[in-house]
Amino acid sequence: MKYLDEINALIESLSKYQGVGPKTAERLAINTVTKWNNEEIDNFINALVDIKKLKRCKYCGNITKDDVCEICNSRSNKKIMVIEDVKDLFAIEKCEAYDGVYHILDGVINYQAGITPLDLNLEPLFSRAKEADEIIIATNPSIEGEITAQYIKEMLKDEKCNVTRIAYGLPVGGNLEYADSKTLEKALEGRRNIK
Repeated sequence: MKYLDEINALIESLSKYQGVGPKTAERLAINTVTKWNNEEIDNFINALVDIKKLKRCKYCGNITKDDVCEICNSRSNKKIMVIEDVKDLFAIEKCEAYDGVYHILDGVINYQAGITPLDLNLEPLFSRAKEADEIIIATNPSIEGEITAQYIKEMLKDEKCNVTRIAYGLPVGGNLEYADSKTLEKALEGRRNIK
């Protein structure tokens, strides 16, 4: 027996989420139909309608209700942190240790997956770099993140701004004996004087 067209449409919509395969989408759809009451479904529908009003900041790519996000409106653009994804912005903001603005790439260079520099949000960064004192590259410590960081560094080599890379290595509370050699290597590279 086949699902009703309405359920198939819901399954298809849910499967568009990154990381949600057909079986998970099917489970979520059936759960929504069988376990949610009309008020919960209406709240979900309203949340989806409300996000249609959101847009991307014309400077950094953050999610905002206006053309320019609150961060770009309220902070100096002399320090720009380059990140892969909007989720990274929220993670960094939670630690309350950064006072500059951001630039969201919407991905990283991955030639095997067919993602080239042209597929990333890079051109606005190169324009913004002309006014910046520092560009902090905070892509993830993956092969693709490193390739992207090196590409950005190379593209900005003629700019007056300082191009830096966030340090990474051992997590707080981590034990040396459990760290892999690459993590230890990066922790040593990112060492600094004790203040």
